Amino acid sequence: MRRMAIRLENVGIAVRDLEAAISFFTDLGLTVLGRDTVRGEWTDTAVGLDGNHARIAMLQTPDGLGRLELFEYIHPAAIESEPTRPNEIGMHRVAFSVDDLDEALATAAKHGCHPLRGVATYEDVYKLTYVRGPSGILVMLAEALKKD
Repeated sequence: MRRMAIRLENVGIAVRDLEAAISFFTDLGLTVLGRDTVRGEWTDTAVGLDGNHARIAMLQTPDGLGRLELFEYIHPAAIESEPTRPNEIGMHRVAFSVDDLDEALATAAKHGCHPLRGVATYEDVYKLTYVRGPSGILVMLAEALKKD
């Protein structure tokens, strides 16, 4: 049986403030590939919302392999919800490998984002932590302990 080709295109996250989210993720090292405002029948159909209208930005990791699409709804109005907790069912975090966890945490702190509890060490493999990013997004930051 022939296996269908598949690859991860991006992770999309609705945010309260697009500019604040872009600032956070670009300070961590991602770059903005593009921005747009989308609306119309095609987006109503694709997203499944009548009158869908959003400002969007596509960001990319320095290695070019990971992409993050951020979107701020103009219409329909964004629905505020409680920030996701790590043990809730469903998508709840985006994870990044970083060269220097202390530097990444200093950058996150400039945006008012701090570890939920602290920095942990997973065996002899990673130092890692979760921070609550802009719009309540859970962001995992991990530094490999054994450098190649």
